[in-house]
Amino acid sequence: MTEQAGKPFLYVVVCAAGVAAGVSKLVTAAQERDWEVGVLATPVSLGGFFDTAAVEAQTGRPVRSAWRTPAEPRPFPAPDAVVVAPATFNTVNKWAAGIADTLALGTLCEAAGLGVPIAVLPCVADALAAHPAYQGSLLRLRGMGVRFGAPFSGEPDASGRRPEFPWEHALDLLDEAR
Repeated sequence: MTEQAGKPFLYVVVCAAGVAAGVSKLVTAAQERDWEVGVLATPVSLGGFFDTAAVEAQTGRPVRSAWRTPAEPRPFPAPDAVVVAPATFNTVNKWAAGIADTLALGTLCEAAGLGVPIAVLPCVADALAAHPAYQGSLLRLRGMGVRFGAPFSGEPDASGRRPEFPWEHALDLLDEAR
Protein backbone atom coordinates (compact mmCIF):
# COMPACT_ATOMS: atom_id res chain seq x y z
CA MET A 1 0.00 0.00 0.00
CA THR A 2 1.24 3.50 -0.78
CA GLU A 3 2.08 6.03 1.88
CA GLN A 4 -0.09 8.88 0.58
CA ALA A 5 -2.76 9.58 3.21
CA GLY A 6 -2.85 5.84 3.90
CA LYS A 7 -4.91 5.27 0.76
CA PRO A 8 -4.07 2.67 -1.87
CA PHE A 9 -3.12 4.02 -5.30
CA LEU A 10 -5.06 2.98 -8.41
CA TYR A 11 -3.81 3.43 -11.96
CA VAL A 12 -6.64 3.81 -14.48
CA VAL A 13 -5.58 3.11 -18.07
CA VAL A 14 -7.95 4.68 -20.60
CA CYS A 15 -8.05 3.49 -24.22
CA ALA A 16 -9.59 5.11 -27.31
CA ALA A 17 -13.21 3.95 -27.30
CA GLY A 18 -16.31 6.11 -27.38
CA VAL A 19 -17.29 5.20 -23.84
CA ALA A 20 -14.00 6.66 -22.55
CA ALA A 21 -15.88 9.96 -22.22
CA GLY A 22 -17.38 8.50 -19.02
CA VAL A 23 -14.09 7.68 -17.28
CA SER A 24 -14.83 10.30 -14.62
CA LYS A 25 -17.52 7.89 -13.35
CA LEU A 26 -14.80 5.34 -12.61
CA VAL A 27 -12.60 7.95 -10.95
CA THR A 28 -15.51 9.07 -8.74
CA ALA A 29 -16.39 5.50 -7.79
CA ALA A 30 -12.76 4.72 -6.97
CA GLN A 31 -12.40 7.83 -4.83
CA GLU A 32 -15.62 6.93 -3.01
CA ARG A 33 -14.03 3.55 -2.25
CA ASP A 34 -11.04 5.38 -0.77
CA TRP A 35 -8.55 5.03 -3.64
CA GLU A 36 -6.12 7.70 -4.77
CA VAL A 37 -6.26 7.71 -8.58
CA GLY A 38 -3.84 8.45 -11.40
CA VAL A 39 -4.89 8.18 -15.04
CA LEU A 40 -2.73 6.93 -17.89
CA ALA A 41 -4.04 7.31 -21.42
CA THR A 42 -3.16 5.64 -24.66
CA PRO A 43 -1.92 8.29 -27.11
CA VAL A 44 -4.96 7.93 -29.38
CA SER A 45 -7.37 8.36 -26.45
CA LEU A 46 -5.98 11.84 -25.86
CA GLY A 47 -7.44 12.90 -29.21
CA GLY A 48 -10.79 13.90 -27.76
CA PHE A 49 -12.06 10.60 -26.35
CA PHE A 50 -12.31 12.05 -22.83
CA ASP A 51 -11.93 15.39 -21.08
CA THR A 52 -8.37 15.29 -19.78
CA ALA A 53 -8.65 18.66 -18.02
CA ALA A 54 -11.71 17.50 -16.09
CA VAL A 55 -10.02 14.24 -15.10
CA GLU A 56 -6.90 16.12 -14.01
CA ALA A 57 -9.04 18.42 -11.86
CA GLN A 58 -10.87 15.42 -10.41
CA THR A 59 -7.70 13.47 -9.53
CA GLY A 60 -5.45 16.43 -8.77
CA ARG A 61 -2.81 14.79 -10.99
CA PRO A 62 -1.77 15.07 -14.63
CA VAL A 63 -3.10 12.55 -17.12
CA ARG A 64 -0.01 10.65 -18.28
CA SER A 65 0.62 9.39 -21.79
CA ALA A 66 4.30 9.98 -22.47
CA TRP A 67 7.39 8.45 -20.92
CA ARG A 68 9.26 10.60 -18.44
CA THR A 69 13.00 11.16 -18.66
CA PRO A 70 15.22 9.52 -16.03
CA ALA A 71 15.82 12.96 -14.46
CA GLU A 72 12.10 13.62 -13.98
CA PRO A 73 10.46 12.54 -10.73
CA ARG A 74 7.80 9.84 -10.80
CA PRO A 75 4.44 11.62 -10.97
CA PHE A 76 2.53 8.73 -9.39
CA PRO A 77 3.42 6.33 -6.62
CA ALA A 78 3.67 2.64 -7.50
CA PRO A 79 0.21 1.16 -8.13
CA ASP A 80 -1.58 -1.03 -5.65
CA ALA A 81 -3.94 -2.03 -8.47
CA VAL A 82 -4.67 -1.19 -12.10
CA VAL A 83 -7.93 -0.86 -14.03
CA VAL A 84 -8.01 -0.82 -17.83
CA ALA A 85 -11.30 0.72 -18.93
CA PRO A 86 -12.30 0.84 -21.64
CA ALA A 87 -9.87 -1.75 -22.97
CA THR A 88 -9.71 -1.92 -26.75
CA PHE A 89 -8.90 -4.78 -29.13
CA ASN A 90 -5.56 -3.18 -29.95
CA THR A 91 -4.48 -2.67 -26.34
CA VAL A 92 -5.48 -6.18 -25.22
CA ASN A 93 -3.63 -7.82 -28.11
CA LYS A 94 -0.48 -5.72 -27.81
CA TRP A 95 -0.36 -6.18 -24.03
CA ALA A 96 -0.78 -9.95 -24.27
CA ALA A 97 2.05 -10.03 -26.82
CA GLY A 98 4.32 -8.09 -24.46
CA ILE A 99 4.49 -5.02 -26.68
CA ALA A 100 5.34 -1.97 -24.59
CA ASP A 101 5.48 0.80 -27.19
CA THR A 102 3.44 3.31 -25.16
CA LEU A 103 3.49 4.33 -21.52
CA ALA A 104 0.10 2.66 -21.00
CA LEU A 105 1.23 -0.66 -22.47
CA GLY A 106 4.62 -0.56 -20.75
CA THR A 107 2.88 0.07 -17.44
CA LEU A 108 0.48 -2.84 -18.02
CA CYS A 109 3.31 -5.21 -18.93
CA GLU A 110 5.27 -4.18 -15.86
CA ALA A 111 2.29 -4.33 -13.47
CA ALA A 112 1.44 -7.84 -14.65
CA GLY A 113 5.04 -8.90 -14.16
CA LEU A 114 5.03 -7.51 -10.62
CA GLY A 115 1.79 -9.29 -9.71
CA VAL A 116 -0.20 -6.08 -9.22
CA PRO A 117 -3.95 -6.84 -9.31
CA ILE A 118 -5.42 -5.81 -12.68
CA ALA A 119 -9.06 -5.54 -13.73
CA VAL A 120 -10.09 -5.03 -17.35
CA LEU A 121 -13.37 -3.88 -18.85
CA PRO A 122 -13.14 -4.66 -22.57
CA CYS A 123 -14.96 -2.51 -25.08
CA VAL A 124 -14.62 -4.45 -28.32
CA ALA A 125 -16.99 -4.87 -31.26
CA ASP A 126 -18.40 -8.38 -31.60
CA ALA A 127 -16.63 -8.97 -34.93
CA LEU A 128 -13.26 -8.08 -33.39
CA ALA A 129 -13.97 -10.07 -30.24
CA ALA A 130 -14.45 -13.15 -32.43
CA HIS A 131 -10.96 -12.80 -33.91
CA PRO A 132 -8.69 -15.71 -32.90
CA ALA A 133 -5.86 -13.38 -31.86
CA TYR A 134 -8.15 -11.60 -29.40
CA GLN A 135 -9.40 -14.86 -27.93
CA GLY A 136 -5.81 -16.02 -27.49
CA SER A 137 -4.89 -12.72 -25.84
CA LEU A 138 -7.70 -13.07 -23.32
CA LEU A 139 -6.50 -16.57 -22.43
CA ARG A 140 -2.91 -15.41 -22.03
CA LEU A 141 -3.84 -12.45 -19.83
CA ARG A 142 -6.22 -14.51 -17.71
CA GLY A 143 -3.38 -16.99 -17.25
CA MET A 144 -1.35 -14.09 -15.86
CA GLY A 145 -4.06 -13.41 -13.26
CA VAL A 146 -5.75 -10.51 -15.03
CA ARG A 147 -9.48 -10.28 -14.20
CA PHE A 148 -11.94 -9.42 -16.98
CA GLY A 149 -15.41 -7.98 -16.89
CA ALA A 150 -18.07 -9.10 -19.32
CA PRO A 151 -17.54 -8.14 -22.96
CA PHE A 152 -19.07 -4.79 -23.91
CA SER A 153 -19.66 -3.99 -27.56
CA GLY A 154 -21.75 -0.87 -27.04
CA GLU A 155 -24.33 -2.18 -29.49
CA PRO A 156 -27.97 -1.32 -28.78
CA ASP A 157 -30.06 -4.00 -27.08
CA ALA A 158 -33.29 -5.45 -28.53
CA SER A 159 -35.21 -2.31 -27.51
CA GLY A 160 -32.71 -0.08 -29.31
CA ARG A 161 -31.14 1.33 -26.13
CA ARG A 162 -27.41 1.39 -25.65
CA PRO A 163 -26.36 -0.18 -22.37
CA GLU A 164 -24.34 1.77 -19.83
CA PHE A 165 -20.66 0.93 -19.60
CA PRO A 166 -20.18 -0.87 -16.24
CA TRP A 167 -17.43 1.36 -14.81
CA GLU A 168 -17.82 0.29 -11.18
CA HIS A 169 -17.58 -3.40 -12.07
CA ALA A 170 -13.82 -2.94 -12.47
CA LEU A 171 -13.59 -2.03 -8.80
CA ASP A 172 -15.72 -5.04 -7.88
CA LEU A 173 -13.26 -7.24 -9.77
CA LEU A 174 -10.42 -5.77 -7.73
CA ASP A 175 -12.34 -6.36 -4.50
CA GLU A 176 -12.72 -10.03 -5.50
CA ALA A 177 -8.95 -10.26 -5.99
CA ARG A 178 -8.28 -9.21 -2.38
